[in-house]
Amino acid sequence: MTPRAHSDPRPHVSPTRRSFVGLAAAGLVATALSLPASGAEIASTRPYAAGAAAHLPAPTGPYGIGTVSARLVDPSRHDPWVPSQRYRELMISVWYPAASGSAEHHPRARYMAPGAADRWDATSPHGIPEGALDFAATRTHAREGAPPDRRAGRLPVLVYAAGAGDPRTWGTALVEEMASRGYVVVTVDHTYENPGVQFPDGSVKDDGPLRKELAEAQKNGTMTELLKKTLDVRVADSRFVLDSLGSLPHGLSRVVDLRRVGMVGQSAGGIAAAETMYEDRRVKAGVNMDGTLEYNPEPDGTNLLPVARHGLDRPFLLMGREGSDRTTEPSWRSFWSHTAAWKRNLTLRGSLHQTYTDLPALLPQAGVSRRTLEDHIGTVDPTRAVAAQRAYVASFFDRWLKGHDDGLLGAPSGRYPEVEFAG
Repeated sequence: MTPRAHSDPRPHVSPTRRSFVGLAAAGLVATALSLPASGAEIASTRPYAAGAAAHLPAPTGPYGIGTVSARLVDPSRHDPWVPSQRYRELMISVWYPAASGSAEHHPRARYMAPGAADRWDATSPHGIPEGALDFAATRTHAREGAPPDRRAGRLPVLVYAAGAGDPRTWGTALVEEMASRGYVVVTVDHTYENPGVQFPDGSVKDDGPLRKELAEAQKNGTMTELLKKTLDVRVADSRFVLDSLGSLPHGLSRVVDLRRVGMVGQSAGGIAAAETMYEDRRVKAGVNMDGTLEYNPEPDGTNLLPVARHGLDRPFLLMGREGSDRTTEPSWRSFWSHTAAWKRNLTLRGSLHQTYTDLPALLPQAGVSRRTLEDHIGTVDPTRAVAAQRAYVASFFDRWLKGHDDGLLGAPSGRYPEVEFAG
């Protein structure tokens, strides 16, 4: 879901993803615009060999990073997309500060598992031509299975939610930054919602069940009901992940501080962050990156989520693209008026919806034209966009989960002239 700037050009969409854009336009799935996360170098625009590994911006925090993945099974509910499956299963990855000196003993983790990468590549995701980048060969900066750093004691934990139709890896630049700054971050794949979720046995679950329901909703005029179901599934998944924080793999439950939990997401992930926080008081602070707070914005402002109608009593940060803020987006305006707690609304000038993902880091490496870049990530400089996202998200959670206020969220900063304060 995304607040829409009516002046924005319609993004190019591959046929295999057109159904998700229809769902997004109806409200819940990302329309094809979002922001990244980093202050380090991003590769300049230049052609790569077909299927070449890409490079992510290096995290800037003081810690090295470890990561592990795990399958979670919720036996308390049937799968909502495949009711014959008597349990709901999810894949998560956990990113965390790694013990110093452990890097050489552990390989750098893949950006995506091979089976999931093949499915993602086939969608020509958000302007990246099929075969231009090898998502499985691309390596993160995290060391797979590295032991966690226990010197800092219990650490705050964040749940990261990607946009609808996107994999849990689609915000890795931001996730790695937060782990390098002393957070444990859990990323979540919502099974049957994105093109490919690979499980430890090698099986890959695709998005066929959701696409089937989408076709039926378009035919029957029940899009709002489908969008509500999609968000309800995401919130239920997120609350199950919160339930699972006490039993994370690799001994990480002994590292997290369950009193300091935050949630951040882009598009539908930002919506889920807000609504999960409304429904579950374990989430102490949240960030919504360009996600509208209504089930179906046709017409605008008529299908508001509970969080938009009632607001929150805990700190929340709204980050929007060019032309989308609390004054132009009806659901954000309602949320703003009903939220008495600390809140901010930032706009990244020259950005689009996908500027709030890894796309600014990856698309310039795919050998595409300047027009394609601007159609998908806007006119903002990719490196600056990444730096701004990382800085403001980190400043927010440092303030509300660590008690450290660097002042960045107090007023516009000359360090980030791209960032406009809408409130």
